[in-house]
Amino acid sequence: MQSIVIVGGGVAGLELATRLGRKLGPRHKERVVLIDTAPTHFWKPLLHEVAAGIIDPASHTIDYARQAIDNHFSFVCGEVVQIDRARRTLTVRSRFDDMAASHTTLAYGRLVLAYGSVTNFFGIPGAQQHCMALDSVNGAEAFRKRFLGLCEAAGRRRLADAMAPNMQAEVAPAPLDIVIVGAGPTGIELAADLRQTVDTLAHYGLSGLAAPQQVRIRIVERGPQVLPSLDVEASSLALRKLEAMGIEICTGTAVAEVREDEVATVDGRVFPAAITVWAAGVKGPDFSTHLNVLLNRSNQLLVDARMRSLSDPEVYALGDCCALQNPDKSAIAPPSAQAARQQAIYLAGLLTHAQPESLPGFKYRDYGTLVSLGRGDAVGVLRRAIGKHNLRVKGTFALAMYGLTYQRHVMGHLGPVRMAGNVLARWFRSKMLMPVRWH
Repeated sequence: MQSIVIVGGGVAGLELATRLGRKLGPRHKERVVLIDTAPTHFWKPLLHEVAAGIIDPASHTIDYARQAIDNHFSFVCGEVVQIDRARRTLTVRSRFDDMAASHTTLAYGRLVLAYGSVTNFFGIPGAQQHCMALDSVNGAEAFRKRFLGLCEAAGRRRLADAMAPNMQAEVAPAPLDIVIVGAGPTGIELAADLRQTVDTLAHYGLSGLAAPQQVRIRIVERGPQVLPSLDVEASSLALRKLEAMGIEICTGTAVAEVREDEVATVDGRVFPAAITVWAAGVKGPDFSTHLNVLLNRSNQLLVDARMRSLSDPEVYALGDCCALQNPDKSAIAPPSAQAARQQAIYLAGLLTHAQPESLPGFKYRDYGTLVSLGRGDAVGVLRRAIGKHNLRVKGTFALAMYGLTYQRHVMGHLGPVRMAGNVLARWFRSKMLMPVRWH
């Protein structure tokens, strides 16, 4: 059997490695290799909760090495720095740069690229220099620390002004402005979680803010509605709920420039911004441009219906780093965890089939979209939930479905017993800690 090397341990990469290992068994453990720069896997749809300090990322990870042992594949922790398609080799740099032999060359029979995506700033002046992005756990943690630091600083200034001996009249506290560019699921969920975090900080007196309203959250969206993946009615419901939280929504508003402390729009408005978060789209990493394969304008590898690169039939791609297109060049599958998992399931069956050419091509099925709106609320649409009819969901039921989506992901890798153990451990831990990671 040819060796299969998988680059990237996100939703698609880890799903594929786990399924291949389970199907092929321990005799072929060395034939399936997963490579990732991090030692643990984190489910990216939860990054907004890390950024808002609602969850501890360390308690929501899957250890790659342990997963490899339990599911009969090999794991290499390092960064792929070069791929030689002619020799079918790749070079991996160890995450421990001080090692004498920090580079390793691995041969492959079939290569699967699943290294995800990065934020697409679309060439907007100042966006890459002045915006924060939620591409990784490190990025989300950097945002959390900066946001909490600004809240604390705003609270200290208010207290200093209030205690000044020559203060004759009460001065309105200076607002702390947060601008989020993009009203897709990431931007909406981050805004709702930040409002929840500010309310919690004010309730426990941890920030010194005069009131939760001192933090102003604004979402700037180029399109005509928030959450364009939902229908108009569900989108309108989400909009009303966000506005009820005090979050300002600016649809039909394109960003012209991002500066250090403000965001300028095409229609001439200028929004103050202590922090600007860019959540308006993704693209393939720059590493893709060095592979000498066909890419689209977003640096994504173009693949056929069997997830093979159009430039090399021995190179496959999954998830956000690839694009499977219709003849009219419209995307067949969106860059989402749902699509990545379906692609991994398909490719695992293809790579282990005795006659892979007899199998049909990949077909994406959209099961719907669920979006969290903070504590105790969510909205969404379940596609074809009742025959051919869609089901619009909201409130507690939608939030439960949202939570089950993540738990199904964990259970698929760890099994029901370990998944339930993790849930119980986090529940007990939550009873001993603050609702927000404020330190």
